[in-house]
Amino acid sequence: MREKAVVILWLVLIFAAGGLAEAAGSVVRSDVVTISVESQHEIVRPGSKSALAVHFEPKEDWHFYASAETAPGGMNLKLKPSAEKDYIIFSEAIFPKPHLYFDKALGKKLEVFSEEFTVFLPFSVSQLAAADSPIGVTIGIEGAVCSDVQCRMPDFGQLTTEMKISPHAAMGEAKFAVPEAVKSGVVSGPVFLDERLSYPMWFALGLAFLAGLSLNIMPCVWPVLPLVVLRLVEQAKKGKGKTVAMGLAFCFGILLFFAVLAGANIVLQVLYGRALQWGDQFRNPAFVAGMAFLLVVLALFMFDVFTITLPASVTGKSGSGEGYAGTIGMGFLAAILSTPCSFGILAAAFAWAQGQPLLPATIAIMFIGVGMGVPYLVLTSIPGLVEKLPKPGRWMELFKQAVGFILLGIAAWLITVVPQEKRTSVLYFAVVLSFCVWMWGGWVSYNTKGVRKWLVRIIAVSLAVVAGWGLLRPVKVLIDWQSYDGSVVESALSTDRPVLIKFTADWCLSCKTVDKLVYSREDIANLIEEKDVLAIKADTTARDYPATEALKNVYNEPGVPVSMYFAPGETEPVRWRDKSFGGELKALLEKLASK
Repeated sequence: MREKAVVILWLVLIFAAGGLAEAAGSVVRSDVVTISVESQHEIVRPGSKSALAVHFEPKEDWHFYASAETAPGGMNLKLKPSAEKDYIIFSEAIFPKPHLYFDKALGKKLEVFSEEFTVFLPFSVSQLAAADSPIGVTIGIEGAVCSDVQCRMPDFGQLTTEMKISPHAAMGEAKFAVPEAVKSGVVSGPVFLDERLSYPMWFALGLAFLAGLSLNIMPCVWPVLPLVVLRLVEQAKKGKGKTVAMGLAFCFGILLFFAVLAGANIVLQVLYGRALQWGDQFRNPAFVAGMAFLLVVLALFMFDVFTITLPASVTGKSGSGEGYAGTIGMGFLAAILSTPCSFGILAAAFAWAQGQPLLPATIAIMFIGVGMGVPYLVLTSIPGLVEKLPKPGRWMELFKQAVGFILLGIAAWLITVVPQEKRTSVLYFAVVLSFCVWMWGGWVSYNTKGVRKWLVRIIAVSLAVVAGWGLLRPVKVLIDWQSYDGSVVESALSTDRPVLIKFTADWCLSCKTVDKLVYSREDIANLIEEKDVLAIKADTTARDYPATEALKNVYNEPGVPVSMYFAPGETEPVRWRDKSFGGELKALLEKLASK
């Protein structure tokens, strides 16, 4: 019965993690990069040439892959411009000179763009073009934005701008010069960062062995170790032969996991020309959140919130009494559990393996498994070592609970690398998931009647699923919020442009309610776009933020949430301090002229 609980909890985790896809939207901005476009000339003559400049401002330690030949999965930066009129013809984009970046997961240098850089989009206007109203231009943007920890594939939507065509245009002085195309120096194959990674085979295998050996002290593996030790102690009573056999079975389970990795590496290299990217899964926010949820569940197991009853094949209490299949399964599970805690260690070991031919690479990967399994083989092969293991007692219970807190700390660290816009939702779901696990394990006992037991557990699973859908599903960003800047607001008001300011804070729960009830409405978002309303998000999370000072000193408001609408020609704004004012806002927006 208990093993079914684990299966259902895994399904809940998979369902929850699946909702963490990057939210799509029309804003060409994320928490890691800002993108803007600039025209070389305000007005362009027919038969002439001009260009657009697309400026990228990634945050520190973030980059775009530059080369399609070396970018993992073809995730290099791509720009796809198009105009409403076919007499505007775009030439090939001109990218800046990339620089080399050592990717630890791949173990080689790759060409990337980082810090602030600009991509130029030259175009020509046909001689047949006539004077026209502003012509819309859209620029599709694709590519992964990566750091040392993870990669993201934001849906940037389409960057838009307008250009004017006039046969009498003076064109004037260009705002910027278009450089010549830079020839890319593609780095093919593994290029080691330095000689420290080009060490000989014997030394590399030694490092792989040590990497595997160190996996046994990773906190993520500790939940399964008490089961292993107790199993070995039990088998020691049946003789040395049985103990050694069980030790070999456990080591075989560990090796089986690394054999799967080695096989995946062979398939990827032979069929797709790519190496297995150890740690690449941590670039996926859904995987990172899922592992955080798993560690939270394992921590609750260490706190005895719920228990796992192993099948007979593991305990050996029935059936053949051998339990080899279960022991192999425990070894496989122990290797899997090493994943979230050992990214740096295994990435370094894989860095060497991926730069080698298939046979040495496979041997190196398997040596990691050998290093992890050797302690158990030694423990079961030398007579008397098992009997010298510390006897179970109060110390083991305290140690187990201490490990639970370590697992929670690792889970908290994983949550910090989830994209900022989903981080709060992931944290809330972790709390809900903990409550559901407590329901599953604490509201029933072994003697609880079957009907009541399954009713409680169905409710627990249903609550987790509903919470996952509500908290983790992708949310479309409907409104292009601009950050608060007093000068921008004043400039808009001076030109009679309508302005909507939303004063909010990360710690304000009522502000989240306002977002759900008002600013998540598509009809209001469409009106804001249609009427060319300047939408300002005034963040007052911290005291020293400009919006916090303005809320108190400029607008004389005591706190958040508060929304203000400045109609054209009006000196005083309409203010809303409650949570549901969508109808009033919509009525005011409908009175405005379309842009």
